[in-house]
Amino acid sequence: MMCIIKKWAVVACLLPLQAFSQQDSVLSLNEILDQINQSNIQLQSYGLKAKSYAYTADAATAWMPPMVGVGTFMTPLPGQMKMQPSDAGSLMLRLEQEIPSGGKLKAKKRYIESQAPIELAAREEAFNNLKALAKSQYYAWLIASQRVKVLQRNVEVMEMMKKVEEVRYPYNQSQLSSVFQASARLEENLNMIRMQEGTIGRARAVLNGLMNRPGNQKFGIDTVQEPRFVTAQFDTASLAAARADVLRMNQSIRSMELNIAAMRQQRKPDFKIQYDQMLPFDAAMPKSYSVMGMISIPIAPWSSKMYKSDIKAMEYNIHAMEKERDAMLQESQGMLYGMQAEIASMQQRIRSMETKVIPSLQNALDANVLNYRENKVQLPLVIQTWDALNMMQMDLLDEKLKLYQMIIDYEKEFYR
Repeated sequence: MMCIIKKWAVVACLLPLQAFSQQDSVLSLNEILDQINQSNIQLQSYGLKAKSYAYTADAATAWMPPMVGVGTFMTPLPGQMKMQPSDAGSLMLRLEQEIPSGGKLKAKKRYIESQAPIELAAREEAFNNLKALAKSQYYAWLIASQRVKVLQRNVEVMEMMKKVEEVRYPYNQSQLSSVFQASARLEENLNMIRMQEGTIGRARAVLNGLMNRPGNQKFGIDTVQEPRFVTAQFDTASLAAARADVLRMNQSIRSMELNIAAMRQQRKPDFKIQYDQMLPFDAAMPKSYSVMGMISIPIAPWSSKMYKSDIKAMEYNIHAMEKERDAMLQESQGMLYGMQAEIASMQQRIRSMETKVIPSLQNALDANVLNYRENKVQLPLVIQTWDALNMMQMDLLDEKLKLYQMIIDYEKEFYR
């Protein structure tokens, strides 16, 4: 008996721990973004591509492999008469090795290495887009949870009024239609809660996918955290330092400049060494060899126009990218100032709704509910005031979601 009591005591002690372990973890927005930065599969591909360029750059400094050949040298055709022993010909062994210019190889290596920062800048650009998507889902979840709280309060009020109507009806102090109307409004609010729960489930699935986790993995969010927006003054220089797409363009321009430097190295000659060893078929003939060194002449007019034209074309492409970058920064500066004005206007509207409109509607509802309890007004009038407050509360949350999305778009444009 004592043993059974001990077992049940252990189980009782472990139950709170088990319940605690089954609680959903709560993640803040920064924690979600950090997890996306570390675990997102799409972002991982950019790092792998950047690493691949390091090996490609090492391969660019390799020489061509030596060429080895074997054949005959000055061997007469079948049926030909041999006038002297040397007419028998020789067995020839050949060894060739190209010796490229060291300056060419180093310039090509620097050009290939410059591709890695482009991929890393592209990763930041992709991460900025994923951050915007994650923030949109996070704040959609936040607003949906706030809607659920509002709807739950409305359900409590409507349940209270329904109970009052059910109590009054037998005493002919209310109408049966009012009971049905309260039931319909109550179920309507419950359906809206179910819809918001679906929005939360979708946001959770999207965020799990971005964090490279199972879509149905449970977790919660910090429902207190809301985005903050502070207007700022900036110029094109500060935008260029903050934007990921500008960084990618700058890295592309630098890579193109290194490519031009590699093309200019094409003016330098390449070398080649050829060694031939002759083994006569007639033993009376001496063995012989031949050594030849060769050099290319890339400055010849018919070959130099190839790299000269490529260099000129690349220079024009660099100028075009610089103009495109400047135009993009100028356009973004005006767009960001316009977005600041829209956000400020939206903040004023929300502040007015929170501090003036909704408190007035709440006071009107409280007064009507008090009169309703004292049987001074009928339920339809209370429901009408309740509808006005409910609609305004939903409109406020809609406006907040629009404001949050505007802030997300602003940050995405600023750090794009």
